[in-house]
Amino acid sequence: MKTEKLPLTGHLEELRRCLVISFMTIGIGFLFSYAFSQEIFDLLARPLYKLLPPGDALIFTGYPEAFFLYLKLAFFAGVVEASPVILYQVWTFIEPGLYEHEKKMAVPFVLATTFFFVCGLLFAYFVVFPVAFKFFLGYNSEYLSAVPAIGEYFSFATRLLLAFGLVFEFPVVMCFLARMHVVTVSFLRRNRKYAILGIFILAALITPTPDVVNQLLMAGPLLVLYELSIFLIWLMERRAGSAKE
Repeated sequence: MKTEKLPLTGHLEELRRCLVISFMTIGIGFLFSYAFSQEIFDLLARPLYKLLPPGDALIFTGYPEAFFLYLKLAFFAGVVEASPVILYQVWTFIEPGLYEHEKKMAVPFVLATTFFFVCGLLFAYFVVFPVAFKFFLGYNSEYLSAVPAIGEYFSFATRLLLAFGLVFEFPVVMCFLARMHVVTVSFLRRNRKYAILGIFILAALITPTPDVVNQLLMAGPLLVLYELSIFLIWLMERRAGSAKE
C-alpha cells in the first residue's frame, strides 16, 4: 500500500532538502575535481592529441579562457561524480507516492542508472571520440589545417559524453515503463520496425553535429539497447509470473 499523502508544503520541503543535498554533493565534487583539473583535461583531450600532427596542440585565444574552461570542466566532473547521490535524491522525492514493494527498488535503480550512464561515457570516450575526431581531422590538407580551440573542443566533447550517457539510460527507462504496465515484451517486438525508424531519427536529433558518422555511432548502441530492454523486460515478466505461482 502507498504511504499517506504529504501536503503541498511537505512536498516543497522535501524538494528543498533533495536540492540542497544534491547541490552540496556537486560542490564537493567540483572542489575535488578542480584540484585535478589539469589531469582531467589531459584525459579528456587525449583522444584528440593522439590524432593531431606532432607539435600541434589545442589553443585558447583569450587570456581567461583556459581558467574558465577549467572551472566548467570541474563542474562537469563534479556533476558526474555526484550523479549517484542526485539519482538517489530523485528517488527519495518520488518515494512517498510508491507502493511498499516499489520502494525496495531504490538501490537497484541508483545502481542501474549509474552503471548505464558510466557505460555511455566510456563508449563515447573509447569508441566515438577516436572515430569522430579521425573523421573530422581527415579534412586536413596542404591548404587546410585544423587548429582546435579548447573551448570548442570542451563543448563538443562534453555534449557527446552527455548525449551517450543519457542515451544509455534507455534500458532503465523501458524497464520503468514496463513496471508501470505501459510497455510489454510483445509490444516492443511487434513495433520493432517503428522503433528502428525512431532510433535513427532520434540519433539525428541529439548528436552534436549533423554528420552521418556520429549519427550511426549513436544509432548502433540504441539498437543494441532496445534489444537489451526487451530481454530485461522478459526477465521481469518471467519473474513476476513465477512469483504468482
